Amino acid sequence: MKITVCRKEHFNAAHRLNNPAWSPEMNQRVFGKCNNPNYHGHNYSLTVKLTGSINPDTGYVYDMKLLSDLIQTEILAKFDHHNLNLDTEEFKNLNPTAENIAIVIWNLLREKISAAYELSVTLFETDRNFVEYHG
Repeated sequence: MKITVCRKEHFNAAHRLNNPAWSPEMNQRVFGKCNNPNYHGHNYSLTVKLTGSINPDTGYVYDMKLLSDLIQTEILAKFDHHNLNLDTEEFKNLNPTAENIAIVIWNLLREKISAAYELSVTLFETDRNFVEYHG
């Protein structure tokens, strides 16, 4: 029997959507307000889901304190209150769309969480716009 446990976190970050291979006009047409050269920010909501079997000794699928600490060190410490384009290695050459942010977060966590667990990341950029990545 498998069950899914979820941890929700929040972080604030600035970014600019821009394709350097395109003209300023093309970037503006495709990305609109999100192409502002002075950047803009979001209050992101992140849900990390782990699916696995319950450990009969602990009753846990995964220790939620360990998951919280992992998200803090691997994700929040890197992205919270940072400009994703300027302050992070992950987005130096990668357009920080919600889709790409979710994939980066998944990859960072996947390196630290056993493959015995199914991992899923849901990232809300706004209350109405969100992405899910399952690897």
